[in-house]
This record gives sequence, structure tokens and C-alpha cells, in this order.
Amino acid sequence: MGLLPMGADILPPSDDRVFKLILTPLDAKPVLIDLVSSIIKRPVLDVEVRNNDIPPSDTEEKAERLDVNCRIDDGSQIDLEMQASRIQEDSDGRYQNLKGKSIYYLCDLHSSQPSRGVRRYDRLSRTYQVTFCSYTVFPNRSDYVNSFSLRHDEDNELLSDAIQVVYVELSKLQEIMKKSVDDMTDLEKWAVFFQYASEPNHRETVNKVIASKEVLQMAGNRLMSISQDERERAVFRSRRMFQTDMQSDLATAEDRGERRGRAEGRAEGRAEGRAEGRAEGRAEGRAEGRAEGVLSAVQSLMDSMGLSVDQAMNVLKIAETDRPKYRSMLSGQ
Repeated sequence: MGLLPMGADILPPSDDRVFKLILTPLDAKPVLIDLVSSIIKRPVLDVEVRNNDIPPSDTEEKAERLDVNCRIDDGSQIDLEMQASRIQEDSDGRYQNLKGKSIYYLCDLHSSQPSRGVRRYDRLSRTYQVTFCSYTVFPNRSDYVNSFSLRHDEDNELLSDAIQVVYVELSKLQEIMKKSVDDMTDLEKWAVFFQYASEPNHRETVNKVIASKEVLQMAGNRLMSISQDERERAVFRSRRMFQTDMQSDLATAEDRGERRGRAEGRAEGRAEGRAEGRAEGRAEGRAEGRAEGVLSAVQSLMDSMGLSVDQAMNVLKIAETDRPKYRSMLSGQ
């Protein structure tokens, strides 16, 4: 039935790689259909998983990679993202980088729709950008789902329903967990599954959720299979170590760069010089720390799992435009 053994060590579906492995295989189509339908609140008959790469607009930009990019039977496009940890640039708690990322993905998908002959903008399909977050993005809102569309600033009149951004905050499920499973909506069940499937103290409730729907049983079976795959467990550990090391390396290198910049600013003897030196040093340190963290993670995957350089960089989702730099750095070690 897809139930998770009480004592089993289950990988978290809130990890973006595990999330994708559950939803994107061909035999998982009913699972993806049910999840999408629960989000957009209408029946979905079919879904097609599409290429998840967003190409850079110029040679200086990094390529972006979506988690799950799909198109449903009415032509609507949906990007599903899983954000388990806070983005480094959002450390101020305002989450402007996360929100900007959502808007960027949404606009890129909406504008990339193919046209035959003269483009008719009134015939463009709807585009949804949906982000599941394991942390709270809107602390002043009690709802765990927050949806945004194009409306008038004053009277809330809808300009267009062509685009929509949806945030599902998995950190706000406390009241939902008090409900009986029979009283939960389909999306609430999915949210509980994503957030708590890996936590032993919530295993009983999660199993009741899984048992309530055939598609959730399929998802549970898939999650159990992934969790028992030693290769996937090794990849998960390496990615988590990479994220932890990256945060540490960024903080260390940024601090080192800021101290260097502060010293250079003092040497110039001007407040302007101190400010500019500190900012430049911080930027240099951040870039240095990021490079050190990526290099360490790539080498770790190569050593521990016998992966090639390209396979390791695929696991870590390193942009194609950055790969030559890291290949060069590795060859020079």
C-alpha cells in the first residue's frame, strides 16, 4: 500500500532531488496529475513533463534549471519548485531573492510559448509558478497557501488570470495536523506528505494520509524505493554536505574578504574608500567561498561514488557556463 515502515530511515520529499524523483518518472504521471489538480483546484486529464532548463539570455548569465516543468491538457504551463532551505541572499528575512526567482521563472515560461505566424497574446496559455517552502515566507499571513495574480492596486479588479504565483508554506501545517485525514483537502494531504514523511514521530499520521488515496500510495512506494537506493542516499548526503559546507565557506570567505576590503579602505583614509573596499571585499569573498564550496563538493562526489566530473556537476546542478572553470580548477590541483 505504499506505507512507510515505522522505524525506516526515509529521505525527505522536501529535498528537491527526491521531490523530482517522485514526480517525474513516466509511471508517476497519475501522481503528478493529482498534485497539479490539487494546486490549481480543477480536474487535470493529462500532464507532460517538459525540459526543465531555462537557457541564459547571454553568455555571461548562468543557465537556470527548474525542478518540475510540465504542461497540462488545456495547454497551461506549471513550474513546481521545492525550496527546503533558505537562499543565502535571503538572510535578511524579506525573501526578495526567492520572490524574484519565482517571478523570473514565471515570466520566462510564459514568454517562451511557441507561436504560429502572428502571435496572438490573448491566446497565450496560463502559466503557474508554484513553490513549496519548508520555511515561513509570509509570517503575517496564517494561510499555508498564498496565491498572487495581476490585480488593480485599489479595487482588486483582476487584470488577467494568465499568470499566477503560488507559495505553499510547509512550515504552517500545525493546525492541519490536528485534523482527521478524512477532513483534509487533497493539497493538505500532499503538504503533510512532503513535510513529514521523513519524520518518525509523524509516521503514523503520514501513513494514514498515504492510505487515503491510491496516488499517495504510489508516491509512498516511490519514496520508499528511493530511500532504499544506496546511490541516492549517497547523493543526498553529498548534497547536504555541499550545502552545509557552502554556507560555511561563504561565511568564512566573505568575512575574510570584508576584512581585506576594510583594511584597503583604511589605507586610503577615506570613508568612501572604506565603504567601497568593504563592499568589494565582501563580493570577492562571497565568490571565492562559492567556488571553494563547489570544488569541494564535486571532488567529494568523484571520490566517494566514482562519478566523473560531469556526473558530479549534474548532481549538484552546476550551470553549463560555470563548468569549464571548475574543470580547469580540478585539473590544476
